[in-house]
Amino acid sequence: MGKLFRNDNLGKLILRVTVGVLILFHGVHKILNPGSLDFISKQLSGINLPHALAYGVYVGEVIAPLMIIFGIFSRLGGLLIFGNMVFALVLAHRSELFTLTGTGGWALELQGFYLFSGLAVLFLGSGRIAIKPD
Repeated sequence: MGKLFRNDNLGKLILRVTVGVLILFHGVHKILNPGSLDFISKQLSGINLPHALAYGVYVGEVIAPLMIIFGIFSRLGGLLIFGNMVFALVLAHRSELFTLTGTGGWALELQGFYLFSGLAVLFLGSGRIAIKPD
């Protein structure tokens, strides 16, 4: 294929914008529905962690996605999303870890997408199409 389809920087931008925008919707939902933090707080207290950690969801689902969408410290943003999803899996989805859906898909496909996309951004960085290329 031609050079048009061999553009690593464009691929990184597409990955960043895709994962960033999609997880940002979850963060905006939590901002508009602050009661959703109650669920997270209860889950945290169930494993003896402080309730204040629930506010970390805003870091992982609002600040980090904006960081990677705009390409500002994208690697850190990817790490924050990855960490956010580790917490989500431990707190809310442990019982579904080895579960399949009725159509044969993994029950945690969405969470897995965010987890591994955050990890990909961590290792790939922002590329050149970014406010602060790395």
